[in-house]
Amino acid sequence: MQLNLMRSKRFAPLFWTQFLSAFNDNFLRYSLIFLILVKLPGEQAASLVSLAGAIFMLPFLFLSALGGELADLHDKGRMAEKLKLVEIGAAVVAIAGIGLGSIWLSMFALFLFGIVSALFGPIKFGILPDHLEKKHLPAANAYVEGATFVAILAGTIVAGFAASDGVDIVVFGPLMLIFAVGCWLISRHIPDTGSGDPDLIIQRNVFISTVHLLTELRADRRIWHASLFISWFWLMGAVLTAIVPTFVSQTLGGNELVITSYSVVFAVSVAIGSAIAAWLCAGRVVLLPAPVGAALIAFFCLDLSWVLHGVDAPLRYEGWFDFFTHAVSMRVAIDLSGLAIAGALMVVPAFTAVQSWARKDHRARVIAAVNVLNAAFIFGSGAILAGLLALEISIPTSRPMGRSI
Repeated sequence: MQLNLMRSKRFAPLFWTQFLSAFNDNFLRYSLIFLILVKLPGEQAASLVSLAGAIFMLPFLFLSALGGELADLHDKGRMAEKLKLVEIGAAVVAIAGIGLGSIWLSMFALFLFGIVSALFGPIKFGILPDHLEKKHLPAANAYVEGATFVAILAGTIVAGFAASDGVDIVVFGPLMLIFAVGCWLISRHIPDTGSGDPDLIIQRNVFISTVHLLTELRADRRIWHASLFISWFWLMGAVLTAIVPTFVSQTLGGNELVITSYSVVFAVSVAIGSAIAAWLCAGRVVLLPAPVGAALIAFFCLDLSWVLHGVDAPLRYEGWFDFFTHAVSMRVAIDLSGLAIAGALMVVPAFTAVQSWARKDHRARVIAAVNVLNAAFIFGSGAILAGLLALEISIPTSRPMGRSI
């Protein structure tokens, strides 16, 4: 079944479109993070890193509803193709921002990528039930979720290498453009779906449509509870994305390669957890793995905070391998891996449930409402983190007179 999915013309083009799109999003985001860490010191850098995540998610708050309506009204495959063409223009802005070393122009490019992603979000999950049988949805969702984080991993690794001696536009520029164009070319092969609701009238006031969609989502208790599982997963991912570079560099004393390594651990573990979740679901719509995943997330969060609180001084090490010979660095890796696997146990069954329970003519708008809820959780956490860091209520850092580990 898995090999057939990856060979299927009804799934593979969407899979690779999503993969390349997520790669570009995160290649830009981590390049921007490394640019911030190089240009700005301490708490100011941490604040802007958190703000970058919030800026990317902001369009999801006010454009997801519009994206859901457009996806239900028009052919989802052709909408995806047009959005990926627009993304090429956003890539050009990103290249200009990184090339000029401009944090704020790069932030604007990240905002443009957020707009495209907000409009694409209802398509990438809403289209799966149009092309696949219900029994294939858990595996398909596992592939998409796993691919998203593997793409994050790939974007992070390439950004890390490009930033080894400062963010190198010679590496960043061609790769950003090549993958943006490649993403558009592949999106052209996504099969047509037709219109889900050809009589739908688009609500021009995006705020009213957003409130309306959230109200409808809240009215269906089954979908609402599944949506909360999904939103908690993305909140966790957003918070970790924001704070991992900070506590690795400031608390543990790790460099860009170490930050990338921890991102690798998290991304690979999400893929592993997604495979486990698909196996547990066995082609059924079942939410049992989700509360188990939530409980495991609480455990690993507590353990990670305990480990970091006990670090008195940056780790003394020579080279990447030596860094991971310390018990505390391995403990952090285990906690991040546990969080990722547990998160996947939440999100894969929950998304499958939402797709299966939503009406066909309303499915993209339901996915859009879930995306709005996700964005509210993510944007809220990013804004709170940025505010706390700006007020110098910081992530615990190593004490200079403490012991060495």
